[in-house]
Amino acid sequence: MQLQIENAAPPGFWHRLAAIFYDSWLVAAIWLIGATAETFIRAGLGIGDDAGSHRPLQAFLLLSPAVFFGWFWTHGGQTLGMRAWRLKLLDSSGSPVTWRQSLIRYGAAWLSLLALGLGYVWVWIDPQGLSWHDRLSGTRLVVLEKAAK
Repeated sequence: MQLQIENAAPPGFWHRLAAIFYDSWLVAAIWLIGATAETFIRAGLGIGDDAGSHRPLQAFLLLSPAVFFGWFWTHGGQTLGMRAWRLKLLDSSGSPVTWRQSLIRYGAAWLSLLALGLGYVWVWIDPQGLSWHDRLSGTRLVVLEKAAK
């Protein structure tokens, strides 16, 4: 299903930041579940915290947010934080986002953040209200209208 995005309003900086704040709590919960599972597995195998490698946990902590965002973005275009703030991710033509686009967006969002947040603040400068990761991934966020009661 393609959404008409010609007149769709892009979310502002604070709107995006609010959704990021909500989603960061969900990612933290996923990390806590993974760390707890690793602790129980190590204890069950008789491996102490100081013995052996924590590489599986490190891989989980690195990959789980990419899977979290990628799955939500490719299955409906909204994370739970985005849903709360009525934001939806689409490709530049208004179609659903692909896994390739979501992974590019995820990586580019980290670049936007690591550049002292300049990629996020860019929405104040960009004529279409797009961030760096919107541009690099060929995606865009739109604000959905409130549902009629």
